Amino acid sequence: MKQVQFRQMKEGTRQEYEMLNRLETAFALGTADRLLGLLDQLDESLSGYRVSRLEHSLQAAARAWHDSADADWTVGALLHDVGDLHAPYSHGELAAAVLRPFVREQVTWCVRTHADFQLIYYGQHLPGADQHQRDRHSESPYFEDAIEFCERWDQASFDPDYQTPPLDFFEPMLRAVLARAPHDPNHVQPGLRVALVQHPDIR
Repeated sequence: MKQVQFRQMKEGTRQEYEMLNRLETAFALGTADRLLGLLDQLDESLSGYRVSRLEHSLQAAARAWHDSADADWTVGALLHDVGDLHAPYSHGELAAAVLRPFVREQVTWCVRTHADFQLIYYGQHLPGADQHQRDRHSESPYFEDAIEFCERWDQASFDPDYQTPPLDFFEPMLRAVLARAPHDPNHVQPGLRVALVQHPDIR
């Protein structure tokens, strides 16, 4: 069977859904390749900054790596803006949806909300913006983590003189994280907090 026969999902047979599940599983194995392609496309994203969106993402990941942050944090920093091209008004949510099956809830939450936290740096310059929008998240156990994520890695990563490694440098780590069993509680670990900075600037 190469294609299902049903026209409505409720008409499908076990055999058809087993076939579709095999195809979906095989397709999901290509997620890392597609994400690497999306990261490359960030060079075509928002202009006006002194670095491209790809350079910004690589720089954020490099800063995480120099802080000896673990793979979850480093890949989270790498992918935090991957939604810019296709979801400019909710890019953090898109990036978090990509990460959610594979990394700690802590990292997913910080990536999802980082745009609210970034406003602390520039919201006062935009009419109608709330510079303190992050305060709506103050009850979250990850509130301080998101502040540190933005301060150390996100807002600081617009420096054209920073020695930023290429995307190839992070590819093995990205592939390893996305090769994890999706939604594995050993990786998602709700409620667990891991420090962003382990040994700053030792690499």
